[in-house]
Amino acid sequence: MNPLRQLISQTAIYGLSSILGRFLNYLLVPLYTYTFSAGEYGVVSEFYAYAGFFAVVLVFGLETGFFRFRQKPEFAGDEVYSNGLSFLLLINLLFVGVISYWQQPLADALHYPNHPEYLLWFACILALDAVTALPFARLRAENRAWRFAGIRLTEILITIGLNLFFLWLCPKLSVAWPDSPTAIIYSQDMGVGYIFLSNLIASICKLLLLLPEFRAVPLQLNPNILGPMTRYSLPMVVIGFAGMVNEMLDRAILKLMLPYDLTTNLKMLGIYGACYKLSILMSLFVQAFRYAGEPFFFAHAGRADAKRAYALVMQYFVIAGVFIFLLVMLFIDFFKYFIGTEFRAGLDVVPILLLANLCLGIYVNLSVWYKLSDRTGLGAWVSLAGACLTVVLNILWIPRWGYLGSAWATLACYFFMVCLSWLLGRRYYPVTYPIGKIGAYIALGLALYWAHNVLITQQWNIWLSGTLGLMFYLCAVCWFDIRPLLNRH
Repeated sequence: MNPLRQLISQTAIYGLSSILGRFLNYLLVPLYTYTFSAGEYGVVSEFYAYAGFFAVVLVFGLETGFFRFRQKPEFAGDEVYSNGLSFLLLINLLFVGVISYWQQPLADALHYPNHPEYLLWFACILALDAVTALPFARLRAENRAWRFAGIRLTEILITIGLNLFFLWLCPKLSVAWPDSPTAIIYSQDMGVGYIFLSNLIASICKLLLLLPEFRAVPLQLNPNILGPMTRYSLPMVVIGFAGMVNEMLDRAILKLMLPYDLTTNLKMLGIYGACYKLSILMSLFVQAFRYAGEPFFFAHAGRADAKRAYALVMQYFVIAGVFIFLLVMLFIDFFKYFIGTEFRAGLDVVPILLLANLCLGIYVNLSVWYKLSDRTGLGAWVSLAGACLTVVLNILWIPRWGYLGSAWATLACYFFMVCLSWLLGRRYYPVTYPIGKIGAYIALGLALYWAHNVLITQQWNIWLSGTLGLMFYLCAVCWFDIRPLLNRH
């Protein structure tokens, strides 16, 4: 199969699981934002922000290390997988033990003294996600995308079903039928804890579905394999952790940095967290591309036309990303109904966050230079520079502009990382990206969004204006890219 078509095919399958699954999960946002207050939802946003940081650390970058070392002739693929999996099992068992021992002091420190169980549940969720990361990576490396997608979708469907059970069905039954079994097990005081409990049960089910991947090879810890593999992978932890700083720090520190009382700060965090969800389509696209792109980049690195393929991938990635930006922003009057009325005060952050995630996707494309040149340490410095910028800008801008400052800080960070990574890539692994065309499509998307806003202020029908803008963009893509491609064939 043509390598570009293979990447598109794999991205479509991973996208099916990620986009369809996350979209189904996204449908829970109305349930949350219509069930809980902004302050209560702020608790959810905060915990998942912390979870993002630990999720990176507990995987130790071994996904990328596995992809890299299974391609090396001196290592057997099964041995690389076995050692990585054994290491993750050991580390994550220790992590759960430590959190279990210190859960009450940690709950007190986070101002949740009445719910120490939240921390233990999250520790188990994080450990289960970490130890299943390598089996998922093995499925990706072996092009078993449908099994990957099936397990991911099953996990998400279980999560959705349990959320509906605990947050919608149980409250109704406890009122209509007080002696029912569901009414007996349901406690209104649990509140947002049911969101965490649903996630934990779904993670356990995911582990059970992946058991064949655990039994596929005997567990072992061979320092001759694990040593070089971890040395290559550990900079990826720095890169991933810095990435989480860029992605999650705002939601982790908004409660502390906003200049209001704790209750108001949690409310603002809840509004920001809910509006962040409206940029989910771009996030899902980037995630689906990352799943398919990483094994693609490594598998085709030795081909004579590899760099040309990488340039084309970047071009079409940006075309698709700008389309998603326009789809959401030109029809924001539809998407806004996915969050409760109280949360819509933060809609101004949505276009900023969409552009930020587009920049993140461009950076994912550009990161091929340090992964293929084995300069993950230098790549870590790029991520650290971006993380430092995120920290500084959040500290400066949150007290002044609130959560809007956080959104601008995220965009500024990812744009800075794109520029720095592109400059370093030109030196260590030069790829001739079509910078002019990429910039032109982004500029066109911003111009159409601006024109749409001007038209609706002049009493144009918002749906007509949005449809015309989207059609104009698609016509431009067909004329400048699809038509020449068809003519060559």
